Amino acid sequence: MDDVRHPISTHSTRFMDRFRRFIRARALAYKTEKTYCYWVLYYIRFNHKRNPEELGSSEIEAFLQHLGAEKNVAPNTQKTALNALVFLYEKFLGHEVGVLNFKSSTRPRQLPAVFSHEEAQKVISHLNGAAWLATSLMYGSGLRVSEATRLRVQDMEIEAGYIVVREAKGMKSRRTLLPESLKPRLQKQIDYVLAQHAIDKAKGYGSVYLPFALERKYPHASTEPGWQYLFPAANYSVDPRSGIKRRHHIGERMIQRAVKSAIGKSGIFKKSGCHTFRHSFATRLLEQGTDLRNIQEMMGHNDISTTQIYTHVVGLHQRGIKSPVDLN
Repeated sequence: MDDVRHPISTHSTRFMDRFRRFIRARALAYKTEKTYCYWVLYYIRFNHKRNPEELGSSEIEAFLQHLGAEKNVAPNTQKTALNALVFLYEKFLGHEVGVLNFKSSTRPRQLPAVFSHEEAQKVISHLNGAAWLATSLMYGSGLRVSEATRLRVQDMEIEAGYIVVREAKGMKSRRTLLPESLKPRLQKQIDYVLAQHAIDKAKGYGSVYLPFALERKYPHASTEPGWQYLFPAANYSVDPRSGIKRRHHIGERMIQRAVKSAIGKSGIFKKSGCHTFRHSFATRLLEQGTDLRNIQEMMGHNDISTTQIYTHVVGLHQRGIKSPVDLN
């Protein structure tokens, strides 16, 4: 279970344990916790394992300068490190960071790799089972691999033709397209999940993890059909958060490994993976003339500038511009 927080002793006085408990008390996403902890640990090691409480703005500036000038990280990576350290100091330690003086990373932003429709279909043709359906949803609905694996039965609005993506990046929810061509397979998957759930309940299991303490508020909801995962794991496992033996959802790595293998079988050599299907979804919509605001909403982007990157991708290939060599 690669997306499950492991328990931390409430009595531990270790700095990083206290920091993790602070993050969890604010109900931040687990990926945010892992990201912030990564950069804080990197910062501590960069400063020869000194306690951050002994450090301040000058050390933060030196660290960010190091990332930009020596490590040549992307601007967004440097920004993520800055966000983690500002959270550490201003939220956790209660120290004002103030204005920081460092050189921003100047590495140019890379255009995302995108599959052509034929390439996407070719990769998907080498998949089967849950990996086939999850990847089809990444391409057909613009889902992240983490969002696809965490889908629940109640998120599928098959008749209405949309998917509700809950607990997405930034802990936001959104709606996106439910591909018409996938409706029969999705209904078949739901039927399978409900049949398996009935068997699990008969064995004394059948409960799933509920977010945001909903399990305490609605004690019977965890065994309701709507809350069951669309892509349940093959076996039961002990949930480290509660100690309850239950069926989790399939792991992201399983889908990532399957997609990597399928890309290799397809003879595609561009740098690509699960996220390429999400980029390809946005690019196809833009090629069809879909408004940027609608694409932004379906992708769940906070800022329209993030969505606008796809205009550059489409601009390179779809404007109908011909090379002089190809002119008659």
